[in-house]
Amino acid sequence: MQIHTRPGSAIVAGTFDTKSAELTYIADQLRAANVAVRTVDLSTRLPKSDADVAPSEVAKHHPNWDSAVKADDRGSAVAAMAIAFENWVQANIGSIAGIISAGGTGGTALSAPAMRSVPVGLPKVLVSTVASGDVGPYVGPSDMTMMYSVTDVQGLNPISSQVLGNAAAALAGMISFAPQPSDTNTSKTGLGLTMFGVTTPAVQAIVAALEADYEPYVFHATGVGGRSMEKLVDGGFIKAVIDTTTTEICDMLFGGVFQATQDRFGAVIRTKAPYVGSVGALDMVNFGAPPTVPERHADRLFYEHNPQVTLMRTTPEENKQMGEWIVAKLNQMDGPVRFLLPIGGVSALDAPDMPFWNPDANAALFDAIRAGFQQTATRKLIETPHHINDAEFASLAAASLREIV
Repeated sequence: MQIHTRPGSAIVAGTFDTKSAELTYIADQLRAANVAVRTVDLSTRLPKSDADVAPSEVAKHHPNWDSAVKADDRGSAVAAMAIAFENWVQANIGSIAGIISAGGTGGTALSAPAMRSVPVGLPKVLVSTVASGDVGPYVGPSDMTMMYSVTDVQGLNPISSQVLGNAAAALAGMISFAPQPSDTNTSKTGLGLTMFGVTTPAVQAIVAALEADYEPYVFHATGVGGRSMEKLVDGGFIKAVIDTTTTEICDMLFGGVFQATQDRFGAVIRTKAPYVGSVGALDMVNFGAPPTVPERHADRLFYEHNPQVTLMRTTPEENKQMGEWIVAKLNQMDGPVRFLLPIGGVSALDAPDMPFWNPDANAALFDAIRAGFQQTATRKLIETPHHINDAEFASLAAASLREIV
């Protein structure tokens, strides 16, 4: 693999009023590795600073910085400075080779949004006291690297210096040994696809039909998977979408663990990317192990997918609600759209003689979409009698994409 050094400087960001020794140590380790460094102070008290970028300079990137960042409430000030730092990063993105930060809960909240906002592939390392827990809210759909600090980020000692030094070395390696773009990019159009275990046959067949002409990127529909795909659509990396598996909407609306956000489909709406969608796995809400299922659902139909994942069959009323939510989003898409309804079933569990087979629930979903869908010259609803995992559905999805790209 050919390598080259990323242009620009490594950003070492954090609250220098309380973490100066630790952040300076990271900066020194990077300089020792021949990496250019720019230090950025995110202290919310806006003190005078020896950092290359003073906190007041960062704060001015918040639209109401004079009142928001200077707020007496620390939580409000941290939230405002996080917005300011994200805006500062976007304003300076062309000169940034990578970002690294270290801190506790406050420092993590300050730097994580800016790291999430930069393109996939730009190195970002966050050493945090909370990196051993649920890091989903911090990492989101990004490729951020989080390292647990082991000890608190409070002074240098034999443990903290080792952890911070390793983090600096990791960022230095990412910057100094970046793969050439030509090693990973092709001339093929980037194609995003969503998949779940219960729609795998469909997606595999679609990929097989299109991979000669497209570069397929398959995303597991676990909430963050859909957000990751749409982040890459927004960034222009993915140019077309076959969104067979929209199951994250079930969890968002009905309290499951793999939730989309209200911005699901937003990237397609904004970019007008060619879009082929469907209703894959809308027959299920995902929960964890059986004891984690809310007691209010005790009388519902469940299927234990594995010891850690319990699936709940959606009802006709829930399917109607999902159909109405989806079609409202589809009607906002001004790019080329084909939305497919597989009348024969929406997942591997939703088929005759399978545990989630429920034609009434599916009919409520399909009827809601039919009733609300606003067909135009570029936006079309297509019904097929086949099951979503039938070969005929995959052929239809592939042909639909070729028609609109």
